[in-house]
Amino acid sequence: MIGISDIEAAAGLIAGHVVRTPTVESPGLSALLGVPVTAKLEVLQRTGSFKARGATAKLLSLSKADRAAGVVAVSGGNHAISVAVMSEALGVKATVVMAKSAPARAVEIAEAAGATVRLTDTMDDAFALMSRLQADGLTMVHPFDDPVVVAGQGTVGLELADDASAEITDVLVSIGGGALISGVAAALHARRPGVRIWGVETVGAQAMSEALAAGGPKPVQLSSIVSTLSAPTVSRITYDHVTDLVSEVLVVSDAEAVQGTLDLANHAKVWAEPAAGCLVPAARRVLERVGGDARLGLVLCGGNATTADVMSWAERFNLR
Repeated sequence: MIGISDIEAAAGLIAGHVVRTPTVESPGLSALLGVPVTAKLEVLQRTGSFKARGATAKLLSLSKADRAAGVVAVSGGNHAISVAVMSEALGVKATVVMAKSAPARAVEIAEAAGATVRLTDTMDDAFALMSRLQADGLTMVHPFDDPVVVAGQGTVGLELADDASAEITDVLVSIGGGALISGVAAALHARRPGVRIWGVETVGAQAMSEALAAGGPKPVQLSSIVSTLSAPTVSRITYDHVTDLVSEVLVVSDAEAVQGTLDLANHAKVWAEPAAGCLVPAARRVLERVGGDARLGLVLCGGNATTADVMSWAERFNLR
């Protein structure tokens, strides 16, 4: 388990390399959901998502020998972008592995940053290839099975705790492999004890929900359109944090996540990907559980979906 000192150390390490993103009260979301809402805008982060934090923390923590060997990362999209962009900034050669289902934009950005991009048929294949490349001598930058990465992602929660002007009772965080919610929960547990943390997944990307049901991490079948949440399993470190610090993990449909993306655009004036959009329908479920006196915090984790992608999904699900 990581502690607040680990997260504070990560914050010092990455300062000057990443953006301290705005933490703002959202009148539009407050009106939509009927309770006060504060949004943490990681959509404005360097590389377009929170992933820059953990990637930067890991890269800066590596020895000269590990940096010289080059790094390898596996990703549904956003981790690849962050490892590629931050590796270029820090002078490290990067290889990123993604499934063919990853957003084309993620591939383009990673290649433009000078990374070697390897595509596989499935996410399971992507993780297997990453392991082989690590065995061949590359240094792994794992998206969620690494305490340094978890601490880096926890700086989101540190900033939320320090910067939110309003009292918050409940914070919602999306879950892919679970590093973000683990770090955020650890930070808030220390800085704002008593705040409830809720995780959100989409149907077909339910690695944490299935792990909780099984009593530990297990491989899952992936079918969600939300590739940036599509981890084939969670790690022991993220499972342990969620078990200890998170109230519940909620699961919403792909259609609800896309509708949430549209709602964020229309009501919050924020462009986000469905990995963040899923928080909006989940927030309604949280309010059903805790009542109308809640004051919500939403960690809007990333905004790297293209307008064409979102419009295509909206058409598929007959949304507007």
